Amino acid sequence: MEVKKNSFRAWLLASRPKTLTAASVPVIVGLSLAWTDAREFYEPGTFSYVAAVLCLLFAFIMQIDANFINDFFDYTRGNDDTSTRLGPLRACTQGWVDIEAMKHAIASTTVLACLIGMPLVYYGGLEMVAVGLLCVVFCFLYTTHLSYIGMGDVLVLVFFGIVPVCCTYYVQLHTITWQVFLASVACGLVIDGLLIVNNYRDRYNDEVDGKRTLVVILGADTTEWLYLVLGCLACLIGFIFWANGHILAFILPFIYLLFHTFTWIKMRRINYGRQLNECLGETARNIFIYGLCVTIGLLLL
Repeated sequence: MEVKKNSFRAWLLASRPKTLTAASVPVIVGLSLAWTDAREFYEPGTFSYVAAVLCLLFAFIMQIDANFINDFFDYTRGNDDTSTRLGPLRACTQGWVDIEAMKHAIASTTVLACLIGMPLVYYGGLEMVAVGLLCVVFCFLYTTHLSYIGMGDVLVLVFFGIVPVCCTYYVQLHTITWQVFLASVACGLVIDGLLIVNNYRDRYNDEVDGKRTLVVILGADTTEWLYLVLGCLACLIGFIFWANGHILAFILPFIYLLFHTFTWIKMRRINYGRQLNECLGETARNIFIYGLCVTIGLLLL
C-alpha cells in the first residue's frame, strides 16, 4: 500500500476509524437512557444537547489518542514486526507517520480531549475533572503496562462500559441508577469482544513477546467460548430495560446476538492468521448494531 508520509491518508489510517464504534456506542447508549428518563421523570429542557455533543467528541478524540499511543509504543518496543504482524498495518511501523510527528500528535490529541472535556464540568460538576484525568492516565497505562498483565479486558469493561455510559447519564441528570449501571456493564461486555478477537489473533506473538493477555492466560478454546458468552450475557442483562418499561430495548439486541454468533462461528473456523481481521471488522459492526438496537428500543418504547 502506497501512502505518502504524514499525509492526510496516513493520519486517517493511524486513527483507525473502525474503532470509533467502540467509542461512540457507550456514549450513545448513555444519552439514550438519559433522554428517555428526562422525558419521563424530569421537566422539559433537562436534557442538554450541547453536553451530548461534548461527550461524543471527547470519546472520539480519546479513542484516536489511544490509537496513536498504541501505535507509537508498540513500534518503539519492537512489537510491530512487519514480517510477523497479523493485524491491520500500523502507521509508525509502515513509515506512514514518523516518530516525532506521532509524539506531537499524541500530545495534541491529549490536550484537545482535555479542552473538549473541560466544559463538561459546567454540566456534571468538578467530579468530571477526575473522570477526565483517569481516562487520560489509563489511556497511557493500558498500552505501556496493563495490557501486558491481562488487565486489558477489565479496562475495556470500565472505560468502554461503566465510565462512558454512567458519566454521560450523570452529566445530563446528575444521578446514576442501578439500571444505568447494569446497562453500562452490558455495553462493556459487548465492546470487550473487539479486544478478545484482537488478542485471539495475536496470541502466539503475544506469548513470545511476554504479553500475558487474557487469551494467553485462558487458552484459545476457552477464549472462543468466552467471546460468545459475553455477547449472550450482555443481551440477558438487557432484561433491565424490559423491567424498566422498555421491552424493545431488551428484544432488539437479540438481532446483534445473531450477528455475534455468526462471527463466533467464523472465528472458530479460521482459528488463526490474518483472516481473523475479518472477524475484527465484523465485531466492530456488531457493536454498532448492538448500540443501534438498544437506542431504537429505548427511544421507541
